[in-house]
Amino acid sequence: MKIAITSTGKDLGSEVDPRFGRASYLLIVDSETLDFEVIDNTENKNSFKGAGIQAAGLISKSGAKILLTGYCGPNAFKALKAAKIGVANDAKGTIKESVEAYMDGKLPLTDEADVNGYW
Repeated sequence: MKIAITSTGKDLGSEVDPRFGRASYLLIVDSETLDFEVIDNTENKNSFKGAGIQAAGLISKSGAKILLTGYCGPNAFKALKAAKIGVANDAKGTIKESVEAYMDGKLPLTDEADVNGYW
């Protein structure tokens, strides 16, 4: 399964970026092999508005079915839900640790946004 994770860097040892739409990178990780691809999110990170919705589009195009992040605002959450992408907030640590936590059932999916927009 492909899992998208917001990241501060370009490898599995990078820390999870708590921001969804304005994360530096999005890593798309295969949960079985830990193979991954890096999506540079600079354009969305620096956008005036709509960063979360645009990042949701990138994740949808990648084929990921799950997003692991720190926080997800309401507009981005709606876009992800419409694309049938599950969201797990409160991801912490490295990218690898977060994938393992999700796969071990320690990082559950949420039913709603956990922040009120841009923070």
